[in-house]
Amino acid sequence: MKMIGILGAGAWGTALALVARRAGRDVILWAREPDVAQAINARHENPVFLPGIALDPGIRATTALAALAAADAVLLVVPAQYMRATTRALAASLGQRRPPVVLCAKGIEDGGALMTEVVAATLPGCAQAVLSGPTFAKEVARGLPTAVTLATTDPALGDALLRAIGTPTFRTYLSPDPVGAEVGGAVKNVLAIACGIVIGRKLGDNARAALITRGLAEIVRLATAIGGRRETCMGLSGLGDLTLTCNGPQSRNLSLGIALGQGRRLAEVVAERRSVAEGVASAAAVIARARREGVDMPIVAAVDAVLNRGADIEAELHALLARPFREETDALLARTTA
Repeated sequence: MKMIGILGAGAWGTALALVARRAGRDVILWAREPDVAQAINARHENPVFLPGIALDPGIRATTALAALAAADAVLLVVPAQYMRATTRALAASLGQRRPPVVLCAKGIEDGGALMTEVVAATLPGCAQAVLSGPTFAKEVARGLPTAVTLATTDPALGDALLRAIGTPTFRTYLSPDPVGAEVGGAVKNVLAIACGIVIGRKLGDNARAALITRGLAEIVRLATAIGGRRETCMGLSGLGDLTLTCNGPQSRNLSLGIALGQGRRLAEVVAERRSVAEGVASAAAVIARARREGVDMPIVAAVDAVLNRGADIEAELHALLARPFREETDALLARTTA
């Protein structure tokens, strides 16, 4: 894999372009915004989505999807709700070529489809992998030590991708469980909003620790119901990513939840931001998939109610605290308990 194509020049896509360059790959980075592509090519920076980070001059940006046809692998880094439309357009631009793709967006499509399911429908014939884990884009871009999960059912593809993008500071651990990696990455964004609400409401560190732990149980229940592995949820793409997003000040989802907990309106907070907080769209999508699978996810349901159904935060908190007491291990393992 000599050339890596990257679909999406937001903060995470740009950071991954730097990762691939450090691993010695040629990089073509697709940007939707012409001004972003121009800045990357002319000034070697992305002032819109990753300001303050110098980019390797070998990173070439483009607004033409057809340019990705030359890539040996394509990293898909567009937000989850735009994945279907963008990959449909990519399929037309690739012609007969079907390079392997790596899903790097952490979200579930409105209606409940996983990103692997979306790409299977829009890019048939492309081998897939999922890249997920505790990753703040700015830290990755600066070359700070990071560890991620690279999940695929194709061992040969996993080995090729590991050698293509893995470096001493971007440690890549293989997994055979794309479903578990995907679910962990998507649900943790919703749980981070919940943690932010706890902080904004000044409910204390005990409450936040309890929410993270019980939230992990919800991740496990949904992942295993779809066919994922419990141990994946305890690794980098599950517990690792959940811990980072629910505690790190850089987390967009956490900061959005803090603002909501302090009494601000969702529309007001979203309007101030250019970057996407995936948990906002994923809350309803996760609940849609959970209901399809017969899985109870009370914390995610409460966040969805606040974000999308006009529910009162205090009422949702009261409902969660009023749930019946149970055995902790039963609550972790069973689909319908919390």
